[in-house]
Amino acid sequence: MAKVLMKGNEAIGAAAIEAGCKYFFGYPITPQSELPEFMARELPKVGGVFLQAESEVAAINMVYGAAGAGARVMTSSSSPGISLKQEGISYIAGAELPCVIVNIMRGGPGLGSIQPSQTDYFQATRGGGNGDYRLVVLAPSNVQELVDLIIEGFDIADQYRNPVMILGDGMIGQMMEPVELKKERKKRDLPPKDWATDGTQGKRKPNIINSLYLSPEELEAHNKRLQAKYQKIKENEVKVESYNIEDADVVIAAYGTTARIAKTAIAELEKEGYKVGLIRPITLWPYPYDEFNKISDKCKGILTVEMNSGQMVDDVKIAVNGRFPVYFHGRMGGMVPTPNEIIEKVKEIYGGER
Repeated sequence: MAKVLMKGNEAIGAAAIEAGCKYFFGYPITPQSELPEFMARELPKVGGVFLQAESEVAAINMVYGAAGAGARVMTSSSSPGISLKQEGISYIAGAELPCVIVNIMRGGPGLGSIQPSQTDYFQATRGGGNGDYRLVVLAPSNVQELVDLIIEGFDIADQYRNPVMILGDGMIGQMMEPVELKKERKKRDLPPKDWATDGTQGKRKPNIINSLYLSPEELEAHNKRLQAKYQKIKENEVKVESYNIEDADVVIAAYGTTARIAKTAIAELEKEGYKVGLIRPITLWPYPYDEFNKISDKCKGILTVEMNSGQMVDDVKIAVNGRFPVYFHGRMGGMVPTPNEIIEKVKEIYGGER
């Protein structure tokens, strides 16, 4: 299929429909409002249902219901709206229901701004709701990768019966790039949804979807099953892009659209003779800790670059385990790091030496 030029938010909707999503429940919020607008127009054409809920809280509970019936379902929002969904996300994770949740981040805290940001890293990777649960968190850096991860995200959700979050920012939601929707993709052997509450037809006992366990022994056993599942996800689903880390004097760690800016800075630094590598986590959870073990011992330090106050720094420090100093450069409030800012920070780490 030929590539088509699409805005990121609309590409999300097209990819979801390509993946077989038939239900979307959401509420408009900048900078992702083009996505529900797209789904309102396009889902009915494929026999699907779009419903604008009365609130984000209502939307996530509708997702719970549709996922519990075995449907492929998606919701989306931006930072403060995702905060409102946290209770429902915890219920969905506890009930082991597959769905895709899209967060096109904006500046915070609170209502913040409508400019791009990466300030929901903690919330996404550490869990914004209650309990010991995990989301699979995917961080695309361009619109084609956004499309690919949406489609794969539905498969990951179904394979593990777990919610998957696509963590983007206002830039990737608003930028336009050529994408290919129908291309050859690796197919997963997905389990049947024999757990779904889709009607017994008098042939079996009713299925029950629930996250409430009044017996502490039962709840502990359920949590142990969840932790075993999360361990399998960590073993099988880590995704990362790295560049020149075996020979770099400085390695930049960045994700999403910020990694694209870092690549521009690295290209300029290489022209001046600096050896700079890149680790770009694509899965923010599970995090690619092992990739940092490939960094050369001669490395002077790791520079984490984000559009926040340094939320990924903790994971980078865990990954390097004291082998290298960890530095940080970031912008907040909707401000975006520039290549020149990153270049200057790398030169500081070098200490003027090349």
